[in-house]
Amino acid sequence: MDTDAILLSLKLAIWTLALIIPFGIWAAHTLIRLNQSRPWIEATLALPLVLPPTVLGYYLLVGLGGKTFLGIPLVFSFTGILIASLIVNIPFAIQPIQRAFESINPEIREAAQVSGLSNWQIFLLIELPLAWRGITSAAVLTFAHTLGEFGVVLMVGGAIPGETKTVSISIYDKVQSFDTSGAGALSLILLGVSLLAIALSYGVFGRRPSHQIRGRG
Repeated sequence: MDTDAILLSLKLAIWTLALIIPFGIWAAHTLIRLNQSRPWIEATLALPLVLPPTVLGYYLLVGLGGKTFLGIPLVFSFTGILIASLIVNIPFAIQPIQRAFESINPEIREAAQVSGLSNWQIFLLIELPLAWRGITSAAVLTFAHTLGEFGVVLMVGGAIPGETKTVSISIYDKVQSFDTSGAGALSLILLGVSLLAIALSYGVFGRRPSHQIRGRG
């Protein structure tokens, strides 16, 4: 069992989650207030879903190549794969939260405004609590997707043990070296995490009370 790869993948997933969920909340809340430019922005943010990982990885490799952050090279480093992970997870972090914000009955916001609450108070006290299911789903999907990401991470970070060699890359290396038992064990871990993430995501949205999200006139 490649413990170092597992720990590195967990570290990457936690850092990705901590950085991208606040951004996802802000971006999702901003998108629901846009009109004409919204389809183009949504399409741009959804690109990582349809672009082949090698294409996205190539552009990131070109864009980050030769650049440093506080003296740390961005390619073939943990910082580099973290940046790649943030970009590739944008759709998973934004779309569930955006759907949750869109599901809030506009009359709730109007009633809050009439009550004298500011936009910031409405967001913190009303919209954010009502959107918690979407935020939870985004966090679960982002975490699971980060653990299993392969192509982009490999192109930007390579396979440096303890630095950029994640679980998915370790599985690939084990298959290449005909270590089928090791690859099978790691694959089983990722399979279990992915299944659990999907089950949690479906469960969160499958049990939302209709009166809490949408008013029934």
